[in-house]
Amino acid sequence: MINTWSTTAGRTFRAFRGAPAPMTYALIAVCSLIFVLGPASGLTPAYGSTDALPAAQRAYFRHWGVVPARLFDEPVREALTPVTALFVHGSWVHLIGNMLFLFVFGIMTEERMGRVEFTLFYVCCGYLALLGYAAANATSEQSLVGASGAISAVLGAFLYLFPRARVTSLLPFLFFLPMRFPAWVVLPFWAALQWLAAGRAVEGPGVAYLAHLVGFGVGFGYAWVRYRRTTKVECAPAPAPEGENPS
Repeated sequence: MINTWSTTAGRTFRAFRGAPAPMTYALIAVCSLIFVLGPASGLTPAYGSTDALPAAQRAYFRHWGVVPARLFDEPVREALTPVTALFVHGSWVHLIGNMLFLFVFGIMTEERMGRVEFTLFYVCCGYLALLGYAAANATSEQSLVGASGAISAVLGAFLYLFPRARVTSLLPFLFFLPMRFPAWVVLPFWAALQWLAAGRAVEGPGVAYLAHLVGFGVGFGYAWVRYRRTTKVECAPAPAPEGENPS
């Protein structure tokens, strides 16, 4: 039994190491595992029954997420919350949407950057995206969780590195027919939607569009500075629907 488990674990680890983008898969796995074990999934009895669950979720998000007012009132104590918040998600839709975007755009970006650089890029840009949102809403007591700031940075880097890569999009005004467009069309359009939505956003629960914009801009800027003297790689990613990326 132990030998069988050891053999299976060894094969899994070797397959992981040989994957083209192991850190992208690792980030997806970690975010998914944390979500399943947390109160938002509704799968862990330790967080109580239906009546107690909402309170447990709020306490969980406040503990691990970014609370702007608290971040600036107690910067030393709360300094790591923009990192921990990247691995916490508020619902199944939130998790699946973010992980889909990470899977589609993260693999090629990681292959281009390399494992270590991609991981540092992901965490640092995600941190800056959440910090930017918190700075713009410094008095807010709302918890902010989710990986979309970091994933938006991946989208920004992808736009610079693979501008002609074709992305499959589902457009509502065309009856959700799948259509393929180059990244230089799809991703600026997505960023424009975030900009418009951010202008209409009000304080309270919802999508942190400003974090998306900060992440996207930081990611694109990093790729431009880091890779502008190198040759861009142009190839098509796996198809994925284009849609809102909740924070």
